[in-house]
Amino acid sequence: MAVLNVVKIGDPILRQECLEVKKINANIEKLLDNMADTMHAELGVGLAAPQVGIPKRVMIVEVEDRLIEFVNPVIIKREGKQYGEEGCLSIPGEFKNVIRSDQLVVKAQDRSGKEFQVTASGLLARAIEHEIDHLDGILFVDRVEESAQ
Repeated sequence: MAVLNVVKIGDPILRQECLEVKKINANIEKLLDNMADTMHAELGVGLAAPQVGIPKRVMIVEVEDRLIEFVNPVIIKREGKQYGEEGCLSIPGEFKNVIRSDQLVVKAQDRSGKEFQVTASGLLARAIEHEIDHLDGILFVDRVEESAQ
């Protein structure tokens, strides 16, 4: 498909709360495809729609060669804590330690509109939580200070 430009820190779209996707159509499917191409080209493990200039609740995560597409994701359960280093395609070259949930249960829709749930732990949980933060206008650097406490 296409590699999109990744929006960098300072762009106001990264601070917006994204809009729910009301209808999954060909535009959303194309966005998911382009986001995957972009994430692979940038060597990332996740990408949220606002990072490519689209303020919609759409994101992807790929850990251990498992690509998961999320439309309208919601965390329905969190357990435990993990502390680790994160980076972000929108904040190139910056890496900080952040506390995240160790385990998550997330519900979302897939590209066909079917609802599904994912239970995640470790890196997958960290990546999902990081990308959901993007959908809420939160960057990982906002979490650093609270992690230091």
